Amino acid sequence: MDVDLPAEDDPRRIEVRAWFDAHPSPSPRELVDRGFVVPHWPPPYGLDAGPELQLIIEDEMRRAGVSKPLNPIGIGHCGPILVALANDEQKQRYLIPMLTGEELWCQLFSEPGAGSDLANLSTRAERDGDVYVVNGQKIWTSLADHAKFGILIARTRNDVSKHRGISYFIIAMDLPGIDVRPIRNMTGGAGFNEVFFTDVRVPVENLIGEENLGWGMAKTTLANERVSLSTGGGLQWGYGPTARDLVAHYRARGGLPDQVARQELVQAYIEGEILRYHRMRMISAAVNKKPGPDASLRKALADPHGKRVFTLAKNLMGAGGMLEENGELGAEWDRGFLFSPALTVGGGTSEVLHNIIAERLLGLPHDHDVEQGKTWQETRGGTAL
Repeated sequence: MDVDLPAEDDPRRIEVRAWFDAHPSPSPRELVDRGFVVPHWPPPYGLDAGPELQLIIEDEMRRAGVSKPLNPIGIGHCGPILVALANDEQKQRYLIPMLTGEELWCQLFSEPGAGSDLANLSTRAERDGDVYVVNGQKIWTSLADHAKFGILIARTRNDVSKHRGISYFIIAMDLPGIDVRPIRNMTGGAGFNEVFFTDVRVPVENLIGEENLGWGMAKTTLANERVSLSTGGGLQWGYGPTARDLVAHYRARGGLPDQVARQELVQAYIEGEILRYHRMRMISAAVNKKPGPDASLRKALADPHGKRVFTLAKNLMGAGGMLEENGELGAEWDRGFLFSPALTVGGGTSEVLHNIIAERLLGLPHDHDVEQGKTWQETRGGTAL
């Protein structure tokens, strides 16, 4: 089956290619104005593009050697909420600098005491005239040490169910009272951070939507996050090398003499091709205004695949794979191997994703604790967002 779309003579492909021929080194703003950064968004930011046109634009950007502006959390997680629910002033202020990559964003959701039960958050935002005063702590916040803005969810009411008393804010990361502390990981970098809020004063106009009704927006943000983390073809949340790259490397070296290793590599390639096909099917979830549970399914499949392929690459290098600078596959594979344990945790643990798949795709009932008469989530603090 040929799953590569669409053909070289497709009129849409010819039009997009002609634009890149006329703009060989487009600026980020030119890409935004043409609608190529988020083609599935509505105008004036995107093209309302369907799945095939998205694939064409991706292919032609690669052919032209052009990259989109880098702002993964802003564009992938936060932006769709602003497009759907922000007021006109908020859209005008934040969206274009977000899309051009001029202003990086982070996502201030996870907390040390909440775990997967995100609605159990304890960070508070109390109204005081024309500001909200925020106190609390977030953790595992990617890019917080570089971001200009963040999306924050905080509790604004206690006398209602935990899912109703949550509000959704834009917060400038340079406000007084914000303390960002990087968390060093075993790759040597600090991709994650702790963020502490002490009497941080956030303007009321930074509230998105209605007060106390932020939980629905938080769920949509998480769904967008899973789309974002599972859309690309790379092994590391859509980025980085692929199983195809690993196969190409050993094919160029004459293949693998060991039959078991060869079979493992073939299996990795087959898995990668299945995921590539599923990605094409899933793009329709990314172009729709509200992503569905398919993103959870792809992430649940792609993350273990990434871990397996990075581990396989290390094993195929033999003793040389134990060296940090082994010279065979390169630093990208070394870093990927060290980071790969985080793949099945970040953006929703595999256990949470399996609950979503069971309940929302397969139609199975919620897990139930017969003795206590409570759901699994209620008794163990989990959640099936």
